[in-house]
Amino acid sequence: MEVAANGDLANWMIPGKMVKGMGGAMDLVAGVKRVVVVMEHVAKDKTGSIQPKLVPHCSLPLTGKGVVGLIITDLGVFKPLRGDAAAFEVLELADAVMIEDVRATTGTEIVVSSRLAVSA
Repeated sequence: MEVAANGDLANWMIPGKMVKGMGGAMDLVAGVKRVVVVMEHVAKDKTGSIQPKLVPHCSLPLTGKGVVGLIITDLGVFKPLRGDAAAFEVLELADAVMIEDVRATTGTEIVVSSRLAVSA
């Protein structure tokens, strides 16, 4: 799964892989007022390398274009900024997570909200 800074969502398939039970995501994002994505902040590839899921542009086939309004991950809560910035606004950090952790594991720019909250 990937979410782009413009709100695009890629959750349809992984190229070259057979995944049981995929499908249904497209109808969940079509014609709704708000899409909130809940996911892990990063994925690990076969070698154990960390792959960001918050990216400037999706590399996987799109499920929905510009549909995501909010992302909740194990590191915090984020909002796609859309527009030319290709960035996410950090609205809240999970307990014991530092902004440096988010910068190191996000595939694009982040902007810290002036109202940043930290979970307890």
